[in-house]
Amino acid sequence: MPMRLDRLRGEAAEHYRQQILEHLAQPMHGTKVDAGKITTSLQSHSIWLDCDTGHDDAFAILLAARSPELRLLGISTVYGNAPLENTTRNTCAVLEAIGRRDVPVYPGATGPLQREACFAPGIHGETGLDGTTCLPKPTAPARTDKGAVEAMFDALSAEPPGTAWLVAVGTLSNVAMLFNRHPELAEHIAGLSVMGGCIGDGFTKAPLGTIDGRQRRGNWTEFAEFNIYSDPEAARFVFSNPTLSRKTTLIPLDLTHQFLATGDVKFGLLFGSQARMRNEPDLSSVSTVRRLFFEVLTFFAKTYAVMFDLRAGTPTHDPLAVAVIFRPDLFYCNSDGAADSPQDERFQLEIVSEGQHGAAVESGEIASHCGQTIAHAVPAGGLGVRIPRGLNDKALWGLIESCLSRTERHIGLEIRGERREASGTQPIRQNVDTGQEDMVSLVRGGNVTLSEFEASTGLMPDIKGPMKDKGGKFLQTNKEESLGVKPRDLSRSESEQEADDDAELVNFIKK
Repeated sequence: MPMRLDRLRGEAAEHYRQQILEHLAQPMHGTKVDAGKITTSLQSHSIWLDCDTGHDDAFAILLAARSPELRLLGISTVYGNAPLENTTRNTCAVLEAIGRRDVPVYPGATGPLQREACFAPGIHGETGLDGTTCLPKPTAPARTDKGAVEAMFDALSAEPPGTAWLVAVGTLSNVAMLFNRHPELAEHIAGLSVMGGCIGDGFTKAPLGTIDGRQRRGNWTEFAEFNIYSDPEAARFVFSNPTLSRKTTLIPLDLTHQFLATGDVKFGLLFGSQARMRNEPDLSSVSTVRRLFFEVLTFFAKTYAVMFDLRAGTPTHDPLAVAVIFRPDLFYCNSDGAADSPQDERFQLEIVSEGQHGAAVESGEIASHCGQTIAHAVPAGGLGVRIPRGLNDKALWGLIESCLSRTERHIGLEIRGERREASGTQPIRQNVDTGQEDMVSLVRGGNVTLSEFEASTGLMPDIKGPMKDKGGKFLQTNKEESLGVKPRDLSRSESEQEADDDAELVNFIKK
């Protein structure tokens, strides 16, 4: 390719990258965000992450490990989305994928304090992180030199008083054991951020989904969210601690269902600064880390569409519990869920632990309030749990895009270093060890376009017509209309397509 055209491609890539980022940085209601408010704070926060790594947990790990405002002390794992062995392996694999194998991982509780464990294969698959072949085999195993509770305590207590945060995005079994064993830690830490629960009853206007045509409150039973339902005794213990409650932020489904990975969001995260943004690349030209997170979102979208009839985009719950620590300005704590109202609404939480618990409740055969989260408003000026009712979703997706870009740069430096050390030899590709059929394998063996991949799920509403088995008329999507990206015509050779691409790119830049 001529050098001048190569340079023009690079300039166009940056232009389109900025377009995507500007799109992601728009607030929910379409008004422009003050650029100064989008700029992140340089203040650093130390955090410990407790998770049951499934699809949305992967985004929480990405944000915790790749945000310059955060120092990730370590991760403890807990049963939940899958058994502990799987959630631990998934955690180590995600850290490997984003180049943070240095973060220590400690396996924690295998089950609730008093009950039988329940898992979520219908949502996250049997492994807890189904739907991708881009998850590498971890090279850094989980740590066994101490238990998870002691690892959490040692790391958090070593930080200066009032500076470190604990973030819990799974069941609260590990967290309850931590504060039961070390009650003094509640005063020492800066705060606790929890993803869990659902208030319902019009707490926000977020759609919570339906099952059998009925609106529901929880995502596991009619009344309960999965993390709280799984171990209600642990949740009740944590939220009833008066020292903890005044420094706790709860991120419930009422909020996370406002943070949807729509088609436009997925496209922006997948392609980022892709050099040929105006024509749809195949997935083999996308970085492995972007493809990983795109495939994770696609699988998650499929299960949410099937299970809850939510098709506008999948709620991406867990990263919000991380983001609220260093970007609280993007979360709105008032009855309006708005940025321009007072921001210190507080609540006292009640967790229902009475009632039946188990398979009959989870299947809907028996109605039970066990695991329900009830929020009682605290009078103005009082102390209690913060529960945001609104957020700036576009700015928050912009934070995640920044973390993906930062990860790509880091991995690129790593690869160049490996090549230098190997005296010009290519580095060994990451091993993929999933043991499952992924959605990409359903169409053309892996070198597929974005639209083909989406078509393989059978769920994407923007697909307007069938695709012939061997090229021919390509899928027509709304990507061209909404983002200016032209679907690739697979009936044409690569050289023919590239010639057209080059001519179109030059013409575009001349304009």
